[in-house]
Amino acid sequence: MKIRPLHDRVIVKRIEAERTTASGIVIPDSAGEKPDQGEVIAVGPGKFLDNGEVRRVDLKVGDRVLFGKYAGQTVKVDGQEVLVMREEDILGVVEA
Repeated sequence: MKIRPLHDRVIVKRIEAERTTASGIVIPDSAGEKPDQGEVIAVGPGKFLDNGEVRRVDLKVGDRVLFGKYAGQTVKVDGQEVLVMREEDILGVVEA
């Protein structure tokens, strides 16, 4: 199934955090926190402004982004959890 987000919404797949600390301690799944990084897998066309123009989303598919721990709405697509969030919920893009 494909999802096409509307307006300024973005579909993000969480990127799992490291499960081992720098000293080599393995963190169990139950003790770990939700990852706050993800990869953009779909982008909407943009936000409609009051004057009728569309302000395009400043993200593209494949961008690695940072977001708040409780940002977005979690949905399941083909058995995989993804986040649907507005562009304004994204804090920044991770540059390599």
